[in-house]
Amino acid sequence: MFALANVGVQGLHPYQPGKPIEELQRELGLTSVVKLASNENPLGPSPLAMAAAQAALKQSHLYPDASGFDLKKKLALKLGVSENQFTLGNGSNDVLDLIARTFLSAGSSAVFSQYAFIVYPIAVQAVGARAIVTPAKNWGHDLDAMAAAIEPDTKVVFIANPNNPTGNYLDRASLSAFLAKVPEHVIVVLDEAYIEFAGVEDFPDGLTFLSKYPNIIVTRTFSKAYGLAGLRIGYGVSSPQIADLLNRVRAPFNVSIPAMSAALAVLDDDDYLIRSQQVNSAGMQQLCAGFEALGLSYIPSVGNFVALELPCDAMPVYQALLKEGVIVRPVGVYQMPKHLRISIGLEHENTRCLNALQKLKSEGVLD
Repeated sequence: MFALANVGVQGLHPYQPGKPIEELQRELGLTSVVKLASNENPLGPSPLAMAAAQAALKQSHLYPDASGFDLKKKLALKLGVSENQFTLGNGSNDVLDLIARTFLSAGSSAVFSQYAFIVYPIAVQAVGARAIVTPAKNWGHDLDAMAAAIEPDTKVVFIANPNNPTGNYLDRASLSAFLAKVPEHVIVVLDEAYIEFAGVEDFPDGLTFLSKYPNIIVTRTFSKAYGLAGLRIGYGVSSPQIADLLNRVRAPFNVSIPAMSAALAVLDDDDYLIRSQQVNSAGMQQLCAGFEALGLSYIPSVGNFVALELPCDAMPVYQALLKEGVIVRPVGVYQMPKHLRISIGLEHENTRCLNALQKLKSEGVLD
C-alpha cells in the first residue's frame, strides 16, 4: 500500500500535536495537569461564541452554507475588504493546504524559512513540489535571503508573521521592501495566525498591502486570540481572482454551522478579545521574568508563546515536566533540540510551570 502513495506523501511524517491532557492523565495517573503546549487561549471560549455554537447545534441535520455568506459579510465590514476576497477554511491550516494544492505541483518550488511553521514543508511535499529553505536570521526570516532564493520555478513564498515557533516578527518597512522585490507571478502567503497578540507599533497588517500587490494571500484564524481552536475555523484574504481559484479547490462544506456561528458571535465580543490580549501580555511578562530569574534564555516573542532555550537537550526536560503535570512543546522537529515552546497560560498555570522548572533546576535536570 505504501508504494501506491505519491512520492511526496511517502516521505512525510504525520504532524505531531501537543500532548492532550487526557493522555497524560491516563499515562501517569495525574489528576491535575496544566497544558501550555498548543498556543490555545487560556480563557476558554467567549461566552457569546459558546452560546451561538450551542444554538447552532439545532441545525446539525443540515449542511452548512457553503459560501459562508454571513461570516464573509461581517469579516468584510470589520477588515475593510470585499466579500469576494475571502476563502474560509477548517482552521487557517486548511487554507495553507488549499494554497499548496492550487498553486504547487511537481516541477515547481516554494520558499520558506528555517524554523518556520511545520505545515509549510508538509503542504509543499505532499503535492510533490520542491522546498527551498533559507537559513534563519536571529531565529527569524531573513527576507534578503528569501528574495534571493526565488527561482524560475518558484510559485509560492510562505512567511509567518509573527513566526511560530520562535515568536519573532518582521517590521513594516522590512516586509514592504521584500514585497517590492518579489516577482508578480509568485504568490506571497502572509500567515498572520498570531497577529492579534503582536501589539508592537511597527508590526505590519498584511491586508494593507493587498491593493498594491495582488499576489498576496493573508491567512488568519479564530483558533488563537478568538478561542475557537476546537471548532476549526480560519480564513484567507486575497485578490478576488486568487480567492476564486482557492474556492474551486476548497471542499464545499469545510466549515461547520457551529464554527461559523461561533465566529460570527466572537467578532462582536470586543471585551473577550481585549481580555485575551491583556492576559497574554501579563502572562508573557510573568514567564519571561521567571525565566530570567532562573538564568534561562528565551527568544523574545510577540505571539502567545515563548521559545525557552535550555543549556541541555530539551527532551529530558520535557519528559520531566510531564511528570510534574506540565505539558509544553518540544520543537526538535524544527531543528531546535534545546528549545521548548511554552504557551502563555493563566497566572496560576504560568506559576506552576515556573515552579516546575525551578524544581528541575534544583535537581540538576537543567544542567
